[in-house]
Amino acid sequence: MAKAPASEQLRLLDLQALDSKVVQLTRRAAAAAKNADIDALQEKLGAVEADLVAVSTEVSDAERELKRAETDVEMAEARIDRDQRRLDSGPGSPKDLTALQHELVSLNKRRSDLEDVELEVMERLEAARDRQQQIQQASDALREELGGLEKIRDQELAAIEAEKAEVAARRRELAATFDPGLLAVYEKTLALRGVGAARLFHGKSGGSGMQLSPGDLADLKKPAEDDIVFCPDSGCILVRSAEWSA
Repeated sequence: MAKAPASEQLRLLDLQALDSKVVQLTRRAAAAAKNADIDALQEKLGAVEADLVAVSTEVSDAERELKRAETDVEMAEARIDRDQRRLDSGPGSPKDLTALQHELVSLNKRRSDLEDVELEVMERLEAARDRQQQIQQASDALREELGGLEKIRDQELAAIEAEKAEVAARRRELAATFDPGLLAVYEKTLALRGVGAARLFHGKSGGSGMQLSPGDLADLKKPAEDDIVFCPDSGCILVRSAEWSA
């Protein structure tokens, strides 16, 4: 059975307190990193960004369509100008002039139809740009809100990490004061059980949180003060003292 002075076993509780604090801080950091409000905002922002991509595509398509409509109108106007000049110049047979007049009527009708198309596309483009601006504003607002929450989270995480580093430094300093053999037993128990040492207080194990049976308590009273004993339930080192065991 491993041995260590009772006073040294008692000091293991200070080491355990620091180890427990590190675990507590690690859990706090994990909880802070997994922020439900941030997750919800990110999901909402993702949906808004998808809408923004869709409306931006709609704007781009409408802009191309408007450019084509404008080109069609310009081409119709160019043909009208050409035919009007030919008609105004006078030369040509009556048949040719009549044909030109008919073509001008058709071209003016086509230009009117094309201008209607152009106007319809312009209206759709304007509506799409309005939606794009509204969605962009919503996206910007969500990003600003998300940035604020992330800043608070990062500050909290930084504070936790700073405290964790301070506790870890104190833990290293304290661990260096123990006998290597005792520290090795504690470290092994901590790694296997999650708790390295706990006190036995009025028959209750601090490792398991359970009241030990009369038989277990009797067995724990048999070893010498400097014997290292373990909790029958949790497996951690049980630190005994006369007043705690009463």
